[in-house]
Amino acid sequence: MKKEPISDKMFKTLIYAFCIVVLILTGFPLLFLVFNSFKSLPEYMMNIWQPPKKLFFGNYKLVFAPTFLRYFINSLIVSVSGVSLVILVSSLMAFVFAKFNFRVTKGIFFLVIAGMMIPIHTTLIPIYSMSINVGVYDTLFGLIGPYVSFNIPVSVFIMTQFFKEMPKELDEAAMIDGGSLFLIYRKIVMPLSGPAVSTVGVYTFLTMWNEFVYALVMIDTRSKKTLSLGIRDFYGFQTINIPAVLTAILVGSLPVLTFYFLAQDKVINGLTQGALKG
Repeated sequence: MKKEPISDKMFKTLIYAFCIVVLILTGFPLLFLVFNSFKSLPEYMMNIWQPPKKLFFGNYKLVFAPTFLRYFINSLIVSVSGVSLVILVSSLMAFVFAKFNFRVTKGIFFLVIAGMMIPIHTTLIPIYSMSINVGVYDTLFGLIGPYVSFNIPVSVFIMTQFFKEMPKELDEAAMIDGGSLFLIYRKIVMPLSGPAVSTVGVYTFLTMWNEFVYALVMIDTRSKKTLSLGIRDFYGFQTINIPAVLTAILVGSLPVLTFYFLAQDKVINGLTQGALKG
């Protein structure tokens, strides 16, 4: 049996050591949230970095109160609705840009993805004024519209590149059999676009779930607040219930982590699609 060179063993050892360090650095914040979510505020102030001496469930009672659950549901409504609309609109636009190679479509495509260069918060005042005039201010629908428009450029870019790499023979075979363009989109393109759809879905969901500034400006009624705004309820005039805030952050991050782990393989495939082409 051929022995492995010492240099290769050292290299692998360094790689494993580096991976362990990265795992510790990336996993510690989550452990920090878990440990401190079971501490009372006095214990947290006296014992920040160590596990709790006695489990305290008062923070979870605050987080799972009806008011906070309302914030959680509002965020789900906004994020799920927004992700669905982004995937639908972006996939239709990307299908046209990928399958029709005309000057007009190219120009519109570059015009759409140029939206990625516009800082989102520079549009805050115009959208605020528009929402008041249209009558959608202080509504969840008033948040969904801007969120969708902000995520369309990058979503169209990802999906267009993915659609272009699909074999044209599939489209030609469907058209020979009498299939319409919408049938090709619905029966061929979308079922094969799991990696691109998952990538767009996770990215968009994360963006909408964590957005704060627009929600702060566009929502005034307490019962319509999203989760990112609801966490501020644990901030007092003179004190902050830090363990409760950390517990809210932990609970609020669970949907994003669950969504990502369920679509992890497809997301990685979507991000690396075309890297080995040729």
